[in-house]
Amino acid sequence: MRRLLERFKTVVVLDLETTGVSFSHDQVIELGAVRWDGGEVTEEVEDLISLAPGTCLPPQITELTGITEQMLSAQGVSKQTAAVDVRRLLQGEDRLVVTYNAQFDLNFLYHFLRRYGDPAWLQGIQMLDALTVYRDRRPYPHRLENAIAAYGLEDSVVNSHRAVDDARAAAQVLRAMEEEKADLERYINLFGYHPRYGVSGRRIRSVRYLPQFFGSREPLYAQADCPAMTP
Repeated sequence: MRRLLERFKTVVVLDLETTGVSFSHDQVIELGAVRWDGGEVTEEVEDLISLAPGTCLPPQITELTGITEQMLSAQGVSKQTAAVDVRRLLQGEDRLVVTYNAQFDLNFLYHFLRRYGDPAWLQGIQMLDALTVYRDRRPYPHRLENAIAAYGLEDSVVNSHRAVDDARAAAQVLRAMEEEKADLERYINLFGYHPRYGVSGRRIRSVRYLPQFFGSREPLYAQADCPAMTP
């Protein structure tokens, strides 16, 4: 990650916890992020976010994350306050946002900002999906917990399914992947997807999407570098 911190003025690694997998119907219930400016950590955000009135937290989400409705009620900030925190995290020039499974988190974040902030705050941001990189490095399975184990990080980070813990873990996985092979910059704005299932959710206009053949000998960016085929 050193090279990314040298290249970009601001790097934000973030993670969201949600009530489900539908960005148009489910809610963001936790925002976790770590922000670097000039190579130094300048901010960490750990927001529990209140549920919309009249809605409930699915029991399976509590089982997965340990977050309860009581926690959201007592400790949760408003959705508008969380949106202000997102704006502060993303402000500035020459910014890179990193997430593990970026397509999921960024779809949720865009929809969240449409309702409670301004999706224009995402304009001009470069994006890196740590999951896409990991799929090129290791065979299935590809969960964050698998990446933590693959790089021997169990004693330093935890995949707790709490947002700030997972953001910290994703940052450490990114560091380990850079030490393994210094090509992270070639994945910026390049997201892989399973060719059988296609792109999940809304396509991000600044991102190039390519089918990712897991276990391929060539990294995804080698496919991106190939000239476009003409009929």
